[in-house]
Amino acid sequence: MKAELYNVDTALITDHTVVRRFRENEGVLLYPLIADNYTRLGEHFSVTLHQITSKEQAEFFVRKKIASWILQEEYNFGIWEKDTAKLIGFIRIFNIDWNIPKGEIDFFIDRDYTQMGTMTEVLQAINDFGFHQLKLEKLKLTISIDNQSAQRLARKCQYRREGDLRSEMKKENGEIIDVMVFGLTKTEFFGMDS
Repeated sequence: MKAELYNVDTALITDHTVVRRFRENEGVLLYPLIADNYTRLGEHFSVTLHQITSKEQAEFFVRKKIASWILQEEYNFGIWEKDTAKLIGFIRIFNIDWNIPKGEIDFFIDRDYTQMGTMTEVLQAINDFGFHQLKLEKLKLTISIDNQSAQRLARKCQYRREGDLRSEMKKENGEIIDVMVFGLTKTEFFGMDS
């Protein structure tokens, strides 16, 4: 474990959101978000759906994510609307390889908050967190071949398409699909700052 990461920010503020680490007993808030977006999430997050099928399982999921943060294995955030404090999404840095170091990001947002620029703000804040605070060299997004909105978001946040992986993801309906891999390096990110 890296002692210098003990005090990384647990909350990131954007113009419209507070992106913060989950707390105990917030599974009760996560479960309805998942349930309300079940059909959309089944297309791209079937693994998460199978982990959160009740309020109790949602709380177990939240507590596992808190433990993963403490162990520096993953950094999981809820996305909260700033004005209402309503939970509207989830984003995480996971599959961290501290030897390089690099990580992967995945996310979802409530259907009522799509196409509003909210995820652009959130992803940019997470990029900043990953490169400045975690000192990662690279961040990666793996996006299903049919998720055009996530592909546009990746490009808008300066991720570059690095290639495709065939038959890499399984949807809730059992269909196996291809994915696109996007990457952003620390050098590219800091080049954007200047």
